[in-house]
Amino acid sequence: MKISVLFTAVILAILRDSTASLFVQGPTESVMEGDRVTLECLDSESEMNMTSVHFEKMSRHMDMWHRLDGYGYGYGYYLRRCFWYDADVTREDGRLLLTLTRVQSWSAGMYRCMSDNTTELDNSSLPFKLTVHYLRDVSVNRANSNMFYRYLAPDDELRVPQGDDVELDCSTSASETPIYSWLKEGEDWIIPSSKLKLKHVSVENSGKYTCTARHPTVSSLTKKRTIKLTVLPKEAPWYESTTAQIYLIMSAAVTVLFVMIIAMIVFLCHHSRKNKSKGPIDDQSQKKPIYKNSVESLNSTAGDKQPLV
Repeated sequence: MKISVLFTAVILAILRDSTASLFVQGPTESVMEGDRVTLECLDSESEMNMTSVHFEKMSRHMDMWHRLDGYGYGYGYYLRRCFWYDADVTREDGRLLLTLTRVQSWSAGMYRCMSDNTTELDNSSLPFKLTVHYLRDVSVNRANSNMFYRYLAPDDELRVPQGDDVELDCSTSASETPIYSWLKEGEDWIIPSSKLKLKHVSVENSGKYTCTARHPTVSSLTKKRTIKLTVLPKEAPWYESTTAQIYLIMSAAVTVLFVMIIAMIVFLCHHSRKNKSKGPIDDQSQKKPIYKNSVESLNSTAGDKQPLV
């Protein structure tokens, strides 16, 4: 049973490949981020009318094909323009072209052209895989350090006491796993690794260390980052090290925050106490005596001259 199903699938694939006439022609050289790329949909038999053919891209997150031209309106149209705004589909002199003005990492993936007539057996081409190569800037961090050290430590200089262990981690992101190496200025050795480990550093270990990241496929993609390592002598004050400076910055920030909170609490308490001390509204007009013959008196038949209030 399994052999027959497999044989049927192979036959259908052969028939489809033999009848498919649409295909996508794209760049044959390596594509870098920022390049301009043009894909063209062609018909091997020159019988297909390109006005009834459109481009589609496979969405890696939704796992489905999406049409790239401006066909139709509504939610689907604006969704396409949002995610594939850099895709420009044009029809010139009977040619169907897809232009990506500045390709980015999200532009990579599968593309195909498809006929609007879904009743035809060869209504779609075989997928064309577009690979976009890139290499981001290199960052150097001290390994096994907390997140405060990563965000507050200086990127170009590291000051450590004599006798400490130093481990630097070099990292970046790329279309393919990059190749790392470390070297020291003035030395002839190279460490083929993303990590640089120095045990019990001394003053002689001071200097500039450079991490280089190379793309494994595209040799022109290379990024470097240099960090200056300063080993402090034993008699140096403790606050000159990078770790001590980070703790001082954190302590100062916590102190300022604590003072601001205390000041706010004191202000609110003082404001609340001041409002309570005022008491009820003091209306002096209510305590003023009113006589019978005065303008403010009320009509009354009483004959006494005693104040009403």
